[in-house]
Amino acid sequence: MKKLIVLMSHDITDFQIEDAYKTFNINRIVEADTNIKEIWANINPKSSLDLTKLDLVINWIEKVSNKNDFILVQGEFGATFYIVDYCFKKDLIPVYSTSKRQVLEHKDGEKIITNRIFSHQGFRKYEIYVK
Repeated sequence: MKKLIVLMSHDITDFQIEDAYKTFNINRIVEADTNIKEIWANINPKSSLDLTKLDLVINWIEKVSNKNDFILVQGEFGATFYIVDYCFKKDLIPVYSTSKRQVLEHKDGEKIITNRIFSHQGFRKYEIYVK
C-alpha cells in the first residue's frame, strides 16, 4: 500500500491531492502534523541549518513511511536538499510539484499592484546526477 507523505510549508491543494492519487497510484496521503509543519515553515534564514530540528522531521518521516513511498518535499532550499538526500538513502521517492506562474499587475494611482498566481501542473521526481 503506497502512500504520499507531504512535507511542505503550506497545505496541499485539492487539485494536487487529486493529481497525486492518479499520478502515483497511491492509497493514502499523510500530511505533517502541526509540530513538523511549524519546524518546516520556520527554517531560520540567518544561520546554519538547525540539523537537530531537521532530524525531528526525519524521525517523523521514519515513523510514517515505508520503502518506496513517495514524499512531496518543498521548502527552504538547504533543508529540502537535506531531506531529499535522506529520502534517496532510505529508498523513498522524493518528488516536487511543478507550477505555472502567472503575474497580474494593475495600477492604483502611483502604485503598481502585483498578484502572482501559481497553478499546479504536475509532479516530478528529484533526480540524482549520474554520469
